[in-house]
Amino acid sequence: MELIYCGGGNKRFAQIAMDHGFLYGSRLPATVYGPLHFADQDWRKPNRSAYMAALARHRPYMASVMDLEQEEQLDEVLSWANEAAQHVRVVMLIPKVFGIIPRLPRRIGNADVRIGYSVPTSHGGTELPVWEFSGRPVHLLGGSPGDQMHLAHYMDVVSADGNMPMKVATRFCQYWDGGWKDIDVTGYNGGDVPYEAFRLSCKNIMQAWRNVTR
Repeated sequence: MELIYCGGGNKRFAQIAMDHGFLYGSRLPATVYGPLHFADQDWRKPNRSAYMAALARHRPYMASVMDLEQEEQLDEVLSWANEAAQHVRVVMLIPKVFGIIPRLPRRIGNADVRIGYSVPTSHGGTELPVWEFSGRPVHLLGGSPGDQMHLAHYMDVVSADGNMPMKVATRFCQYWDGGWKDIDVTGYNGGDVPYEAFRLSCKNIMQAWRNVTR
């Protein structure tokens, strides 16, 4: 199981995650703070040329391509995937069209294909039923740790990414331990509290996933 901290803009958060066993991911193009395992692109404003140039420079293990939101986009998405496959070992396709997953290849070029499922949140997500992903290796994009672990009971989840623990630590000084809890700030300088909350989340999430995947 690959757990990936996907975030940019703060090297200290990235290092805490990696120290606790998380792999590192980032939306490209961006400043990269460690060995890049997973690259994502801006699904709202895809920029193919800039993204592919960044993939060629960083050569991550896995990379997503533009979301497949309409059936008529299939050829364009596969074109993205073929180009991305020159730089990575795993290409992630993110289908959001009912019934289209059987039409997606299992390999593209020299790269394996992994299916991305965008965990539903207030900001959007995949509306496809989980059974459409049956028989395919799945990557969970975003969402809370609890929601991700719940989905792992219904899909062949082999990887998951997210930055919700960082956001919750930053905004509310809370950490995840089966749910969100306030951190005891005793003994910490104010500026260190969000980092300690995030550290606790990383530790607890890693252990909880070990229990899920036993």
